[in-house]
Amino acid sequence: MALAYLEHYSADEYRRWKGDWELIAGAPYAMTPSPTVSHQMVSVKIIRQLDEQLENCEVYFALAETDWEVSSDTVVRPDCMVVCHKTGEKVIKTPTIIFEIISTSTAQRDEQLKFQLYEREGVEYYILVYPSRNVAKIYKLVNGRFQKAGDFDEESYQFEAGDCRIQFDFGKIWRRG
Repeated sequence: MALAYLEHYSADEYRRWKGDWELIAGAPYAMTPSPTVSHQMVSVKIIRQLDEQLENCEVYFALAETDWEVSSDTVVRPDCMVVCHKTGEKVIKTPTIIFEIISTSTAQRDEQLKFQLYEREGVEYYILVYPSRNVAKIYKLVNGRFQKAGDFDEESYQFEAGDCRIQFDFGKIWRRG
C-alpha cells in the first residue's frame, strides 16, 4: 500500500519563497515563465480600459499581477482585478472582478481550480480571456454560483460594481496582426 503525503504551506511561508508562485489550499503552484507578448498586450489593454472606466469611482481601482491573500493558506495572483474597497499594500478582501488570461500552461488551473476558488470566495465577475481565439467568457455570480453571461469578442459588456458601472469594450483588447 502506497501512502501519499502532501505538503501544506501557509501564506507566511509563501512570502519567503523565491520566484513566482501561487498558493492554493496550502499547495504550491509554480507560475509559468514570463507571459507571452500577446498575453501582456491583452493585459495592458484590459488594465488601461478598467483604469479609465474607474477614474471617477472613489474606492474602486484596477490592479495587474498583484497577490490576493485569500486565507492563511491561499495566495493567488490574478492577471487583472478590480478591487472595490479600501486596501493597504496587500489585497486581503475579495476583488469584485477578476480577469485571467488563458494560455495552454494555465488553462486547467484557471478554468477549474481558480474558477471554484473565485466562486466560493464570492468574486462577482470572473472573466476567462483567450487571446489565441479573441474571445472572453464572462461568468457572473448569481446566488453563490457562477452563471455564464456569454462569450464576447467585439461586443461590450456593462459590469456593475457597487456604485460604479464599467462599460467594457472587448473589441479593444485583442492583438491585431
